[in-house]
Amino acid sequence: VQLQASGGGLVQPGGSLRLSCAASGLTFSTYSVGWFRQAPGKAREFVAAVKWDGATAYADSVKGRFAISRDRAKNTGYLQMFSLKPEDTATYYCAAGRVILSTMRVAEAYNYWGQGTLVTVSS
Repeated sequence: VQLQASGGGLVQPGGSLRLSCAASGLTFSTYSVGWFRQAPGKAREFVAAVKWDGATAYADSVKGRFAISRDRAKNTGYLQMFSLKPEDTATYYCAAGRVILSTMRVAEAYNYWGQGTLVTVSS
């Protein structure tokens, strides 16, 4: 199983980015996709997740600004980020797992992880 995260970069405050997570060796028809992030010197934190059945969850800090989705045909997950803030600066990781509703926000519930993509929000 491989998860390939991409789409990070440098963006100004208020800007947008779309992260992608391409999967091989598993299908997002039966696996859930989660996004987590880790800023320098801080612990990893949950960002957003979409369960195999379409249920979504967001961290309060990104609710209304980020949108998670997945394209089953392309077996790719996405994290569309709008109105980015400097505090969104972090390495973003995608993950896949057979999570349930109560564990969507729990990193340990995900079995597979991508390599991370850096998002820097700065003027």
